[in-house]
Amino acid sequence: MTYLFETDDHTALRAQARRFAERHITPFALEWEEAGEFPRALYRLAAEAGVLGVGYPEAYGGSGGDISHALVVAEEMVLVGKSVGTVVGLGSHGIALPPILAAGTEDQKQRYAGPILRGELVSALAVTEAGGGSDVASLATRAERNNDSYLVDGSKMFITSGTRAEIITTAVRTGGPGHGGISMLVIDRRESEVAVSRKLKKMGWWASDTAELSFAETRVPIVNLLGNEGEGFLIAMRNFATERIFLAGNCVAIAELAYREALAYARERNAFGKKLTAFQVTRHKLADMATRIAAARALTSEVVVRHVREEPVTSLAAMAKNTATDMCSFVCDQAVQIFGGYGYMRESVVERLYRDARLYPIGGGTREIMNEVISKLEGF
Repeated sequence: MTYLFETDDHTALRAQARRFAERHITPFALEWEEAGEFPRALYRLAAEAGVLGVGYPEAYGGSGGDISHALVVAEEMVLVGKSVGTVVGLGSHGIALPPILAAGTEDQKQRYAGPILRGELVSALAVTEAGGGSDVASLATRAERNNDSYLVDGSKMFITSGTRAEIITTAVRTGGPGHGGISMLVIDRRESEVAVSRKLKKMGWWASDTAELSFAETRVPIVNLLGNEGEGFLIAMRNFATERIFLAGNCVAIAELAYREALAYARERNAFGKKLTAFQVTRHKLADMATRIAAARALTSEVVVRHVREEPVTSLAAMAKNTATDMCSFVCDQAVQIFGGYGYMRESVVERLYRDARLYPIGGGTREIMNEVISKLEGF
């Protein structure tokens, strides 16, 4: 099953991503999941294969295309590689780089985008804090002006690629309380000291490293400010709409993989003298799974098309995220049920997907926050 917007270009990119995943992810997926990380060399390999820079301008080292192209590449790598954590970690620049390209100076774009998209530097987005969660406007990490630098104090939590990223797009407080006091800095670990307080152990996404970061009078050059002081909240909010579209796409990919695994198992597994697919209850489970996937894919298709047309999609992106996360949780649960005891075993792909799926109603803004976004924008 494909997205409604797919063209021959998307088909070619799927094939490209499939070849990369078959060679560089699939054979090692279980090993990397158990290790809690994948080799850093994978970034360069992905860049050389032409999949790391999809969706980014060629002028800054990308491969061209838009969010629709990036979405199908990520989906194909999940479907073939069968390691959500690897694909998510490999794509952490998908939330760290857009603020630089959207609000950065020409010098900042040239300095960071090319090395990131060539796989030479790893990037991460640092907005969330332990005490704030989805409440971005309450963040406490402080940046004080000191001559030609900022001194940053505070911490960030749940940072994907946080243990290895050199380039950290970071939301800080440069002004008073509320969203108006927030700014965005690019913190470059090659010139500024950032401590990894701890590498976090998670329920899912095992192959993606996730960290708590701390800043103690971390000196950051003023030239690393994105946009103007006080514009950080706006930059983050623009980024969130795109992130939520990607999260919806992730959910569609995960659910599609869980469905395929469950269907293959049901066709092969014998119970009481016949295949599982011979039982109406199993067929109906699979029918419900396929139907919900198709519905979530259709809504995600619509929001992608509108986003590419540069139409306002904040509310629709929140709807797509909630729809896709609910669907993904349901499908992964049903896949485990079809597998029975084997679905509960760590060796099973659906067991891993079941755990991976639980992040999506939380990450990128909780389900409850999404409903608030929808309520406000829809005027009720």
